[in-house]
Amino acid sequence: MAQIDAFFKLMNEQGASDLHLSSGSQPILRIRGELERIKYNVLENDELKTLLYEITPEEKIKQFEETGDLDFAYEIPGLARYRVNFFRQLYGVGAVFREIPSKIATVEELGLPMVIKRLALLPKGLVLVTGPTGSGKSTTLAAIIDHANRSRKDHILTIEDPIEFVHPNINCTINYREIGRHTRSFAAALRGALREDPDIILVGEMRDLETVSLAVEAAETGHLVFATVHTISASKTVDRIIEVFPADQQAQIRATLADAIRAVISQTLFKRIDRKERIAALEIMIATHAVRNLIREGKTYQIPSVIQTGKKYGMQSLDDAIMDYLKKGWISGEEAYNKCIAKEKFKPFMGDLVTDFTEI
Repeated sequence: MAQIDAFFKLMNEQGASDLHLSSGSQPILRIRGELERIKYNVLENDELKTLLYEITPEEKIKQFEETGDLDFAYEIPGLARYRVNFFRQLYGVGAVFREIPSKIATVEELGLPMVIKRLALLPKGLVLVTGPTGSGKSTTLAAIIDHANRSRKDHILTIEDPIEFVHPNINCTINYREIGRHTRSFAAALRGALREDPDIILVGEMRDLETVSLAVEAAETGHLVFATVHTISASKTVDRIIEVFPADQQAQIRATLADAIRAVISQTLFKRIDRKERIAALEIMIATHAVRNLIREGKTYQIPSVIQTGKKYGMQSLDDAIMDYLKKGWISGEEAYNKCIAKEKFKPFMGDLVTDFTEI
C-alpha cells in the first residue's frame, strides 16, 4: 500500500470530493464544496514529491519533470478511482485528486429528471453536458452511459483525459481510450472511432476546433455522441461551439449543428441544507424544431424563452430547477440567489442580505 493511500481513505470516510496537497501547506479536503484543513504536518517539497512519485508511472514522472503539468488516473481497488493533476507552484509541487466513486450512481439516485434517461436511448445526434469545473458533469454522463449500458446492446467508446468512471459490460461492450496513453489526442481518437464501429461515443471534453468538428460530424453520420463543454447555459453552449470556427465557416456550422444537436444539459451544484450532500440543478434544452431554427438563424439569445415554454418536451430552465429545490427546503435562499439567472425572482427569499453587491 502506498503511503498516500491513507489520505484517500480519509477522503472516503469524510465524504470529500477533492484532496489538495501542496508544498508549504497542510493537506486540505473539499467537503460539500468547502475546503477543510487536515490536522497534519505542513508538507515539505521533497516529502510531497516522494508521496506523489510513489503512485506515478515512470513515464509520467518524466513528463511532469519536463512540463510542470500532469494529468492521469489512479485507482485503489475496492475503494475508488482518482483523477489526478500535478503542477508546480511557488513553494514546490502541488497536486489535486478528484474522487471518482467505484459505484456509479443511477439517474434516479442522482435525482435527475427522467428525460435524461431518454437521451441515453437516442439513435444518433449530439448531446452536450455543460457547466463549470466541479459541477458534476462526469457524474451525470456516467449515469446516462449506465442507463444505455443496461438498456441497449451496442458498442460504447469513451475518449477521456484521463479515464474516469469504468462501467462493467452489462448489455453493451465498452472500450475506454485515454489521451496520451492509448491515443495522441481527442481529434486523433475521434478520427479512429469512425472506423471502430461505435454506436455511442463519449468525448471527455470538446477543447478545440478539430475535436468539435469531428464530434459534430460523428453525430451527423449516425452516431450518438455525448460530450462536455465548460459553459454555463444552453444558449452560451451553442454560441461557444459556433465561435470555435472561423467567421467564414460559422454559417455552415450553424446549419450542421442545428441538424446534429439533440440536447444540452447545463448544470450547477448546490449544497443541500437538509442533509450532508450536494445536488445539481439542471437547465435542459431539447432540440425541438423551434430550437433548431433559432440555431440556424443565429438567434440563440431566444433559446431561454423556448426552454421556458417547452416543459412538455422535458425542457426546464435553471431558475425553475433552483426554485423547486428552494421551495422543498433543500437549498438556502442565499445560494439560490447567488447562482440563479433572474435575481429579482429570488430576492424575496434573501431578506435584506445581498451577498453579491455587483448584482444590486
